[in-house]
Amino acid sequence: MERDKRRELLGKLALLSATLLWGASFMITKSAAEEFPKFLMLSIRFLVGALLLAVIFFPRLRLIDLRFLWQGALTGVLLFSGYITQTIGLTLTTPGKTAFLTTFYCIMVPFVWWIVKRRRPDGYNFAAAAVCVVGIGLVSLEAGFTVGLGDLLVLLCGVLFAIHIVAVGLFGQNRDPMMFTMLQFAVTGLIFLLLWAIFESRGTDISVLARPNMLFDIIFLTVGATTLGLLLQNIGQKYVEPSSAALILSLESVFGVLFSIVFYHERMTVRLIAGFSLIFIAIVISETKLGFLKKRERRQDEALQ
Repeated sequence: MERDKRRELLGKLALLSATLLWGASFMITKSAAEEFPKFLMLSIRFLVGALLLAVIFFPRLRLIDLRFLWQGALTGVLLFSGYITQTIGLTLTTPGKTAFLTTFYCIMVPFVWWIVKRRRPDGYNFAAAAVCVVGIGLVSLEAGFTVGLGDLLVLLCGVLFAIHIVAVGLFGQNRDPMMFTMLQFAVTGLIFLLLWAIFESRGTDISVLARPNMLFDIIFLTVGATTLGLLLQNIGQKYVEPSSAALILSLESVFGVLFSIVFYHERMTVRLIAGFSLIFIAIVISETKLGFLKKRERRQDEALQ
C-alpha cells in the first residue's frame, strides 16, 4: 500500500512537471516567434521531437505498418492544424489568454464525440460548456461585442485540438502510443518545414539560432515542452486515476497565466480574472464530473457511521 502511494505521488509530480513545462511554453513560443520565423521554429520543434522519440524507442519502429502510417499521418495533419492556428493567434494576443482559450478543447471533446459516435454528452458536459462560454465572453469580447482575431484563432485551435483528440481515440486504439505520437510529430514538422520553405525561407537569418536566448527557447520547446512533457504525461497517467490526472493537467492554463504575468508582464484585470476562473471551473466540471466532491462526501458519511 505504501509503495502504491509512493508511485501515485511520483505520478502526480510527473503530471505537475508536465503542466509546468506546457504552461511556460506559451510565453516562450511567443518570445521565439517574435525573433525567428515561426514555421521554421515549429518544424524544428516537432522534427527534433519525432527524432528523439524514434531514437529513445527505436525497437518499436518495427510496429509501424502501412495502416499505422496513414492513420498517424492523418492525425498529424490535425495536430498541425491546431498548432498553426494557436501559434498565429498567439502572435496576435497574449500568452495568458492563449493558455486559457486553448483549453476550450477540454469542453469541446465530448461534443465532437457526440458527432462522431452519437454518444450524447452528460449534464456535466453541458454545464461546463455554459460556464465556459461565459468565461470566454469575459476574456475575449471587446467593445461592440466583437472578438479579436488572435482570440478567435486560439478558440479555433481549441476546436481543432478537440477533433485531434477524438482522432487519437479512434486511430490510437491498440497502437503503441510513442510510435503514434512520433508519426504525428514527424508529419506536423514536415508540413511546417514546407510552409517555411514557401513563405519564410527568403531572408531567414539562421545565425539567430546561435543567440543564447533563442537557443534556450528552441531546446526548451523541442526537448522540454514536446518530448519530456509527453513522457512525463505518460508516466504520470500510468499511476494516477483519470479524474485526478485531468485536474492536475488542467493547471496548464493556470501556469500559463502565471508565467505570462511574471515574465511577459501581462496585466490582469478583474474581468480577465473572472473569465479565467470560469474557464478553469468549466474544465474541472467537464474533466472530473466533480468526482472529488463525491469522494469527500462519501468519506464524511463513512466517518459519521
